[in-house]
Amino acid sequence: MLKLLDLRNASGNYLDSLPRPKVIQELPVDAVREIITRVKNEGDKALLAYTADFDRVKLSSLQVPYPELEAAYKRISSDLRDALLVAADAIRGYHQLEVETDKTFSHNGLTVTQRSIPVSVAGCYVPGGKARYPSSVLMTAIPAKVAGVDQIVLCVPPGPDGKVDDATLAAAYIAEVDKLYSVGGAQAIAAMAYGTETVARADVIVGPGNIYVSVAKREVAQDVGIPTSFAGPSEVVVIADSTTPAPFAAIDVVVQAEHGPDGLAWFVSWDQSVIEEVVKEVDKIVVDSPRRAEIESTLSEGGFAVLVRDPAQAIEVSNAIAPEHLEILCDSADELIGNVRNAGAVFIGKLSPASLGDYVAGPSHVLPTYGSARFSSALRVSDFVKHIHVVEASQAGIDNLAPHVSAIAASEGLYAHQMSVNIRSSDA
Repeated sequence: MLKLLDLRNASGNYLDSLPRPKVIQELPVDAVREIITRVKNEGDKALLAYTADFDRVKLSSLQVPYPELEAAYKRISSDLRDALLVAADAIRGYHQLEVETDKTFSHNGLTVTQRSIPVSVAGCYVPGGKARYPSSVLMTAIPAKVAGVDQIVLCVPPGPDGKVDDATLAAAYIAEVDKLYSVGGAQAIAAMAYGTETVARADVIVGPGNIYVSVAKREVAQDVGIPTSFAGPSEVVVIADSTTPAPFAAIDVVVQAEHGPDGLAWFVSWDQSVIEEVVKEVDKIVVDSPRRAEIESTLSEGGFAVLVRDPAQAIEVSNAIAPEHLEILCDSADELIGNVRNAGAVFIGKLSPASLGDYVAGPSHVLPTYGSARFSSALRVSDFVKHIHVVEASQAGIDNLAPHVSAIAASEGLYAHQMSVNIRSSDA
């Protein structure tokens, strides 16, 4: 099931040629652009047509009435309700740490105040259809709420029965989502980016999704705020050695793979016997899994068992992949973590599976994929906040700085810039 990749004797620029999911080189840009254009031109009509075509359901209305959220919250089991509330508390508590206060910088007679201002409308996207992800509702909407966003809108594809499932509706109620629309795919991203008769136009759009959703977010980025991360299909790199129970490592490889196609699941070790044992365990798990088809679709192209020379090369390989999730399950995890540079989230120690981060650790599980962890981070409060600086000068400030502004402006040939400070000087 996992393809063996022996890198022990690799040299030169081998990291640049590590295998990646094929879909990265074949992004459906043209198809997504066509969807976006149609939604911009036709609005709700296009959304309803795409829902009929892609989701196989015909809807008469896109918006889910708010009372249905509260009704679903009351209908779900007490176990699920309690679990969602525990997760929500952790997410809310963690993201409170990220809230910024106004800051003031004073120098040479100037006062510069940095103000943090939340956007007015946040658009959250959560995958749906055949699966359901109430956790992603909490992980997108709650950070926006903590940031102080005025209105939070949520788009979720309808299920086969044409409805959004109760767990997702209940999570939206807990997260205090203001409006929920039953629409998915690239068309949902276009709707939130440009607005329709029903769907509110957002200032920022966040959330995970398939390749079409991820490409759509890139395509609309010139007109709406989009975090720099590419939040696409799930990824994991698991690093382990002989001290790690093989079932632990194997199940953690499978956990992210069960999300479905186009993802990445790598197991890395410097012990060949460990590689062999974990590969066998993965095969056993896959055969018995109720999501066997989804796991096999991921592992067929993105599943690798990687044999490296030593722990240092294991981290080197992981940094080159820049995975969404990185698990370091070996005894030397504390020593290796200092060398990790590229990863969306890192889980260290045998008792720390990535599934903790998926649900209850606190940080958002909307993480960078497809190598975007090289330059971006998990979804944060700051993704919903603008920073505006306010500058105020005293007379002493103008007197001190006018000569310097004038000198720089003169070097750039900008006469009006010179005059704007010189006429305010005490010597004017």
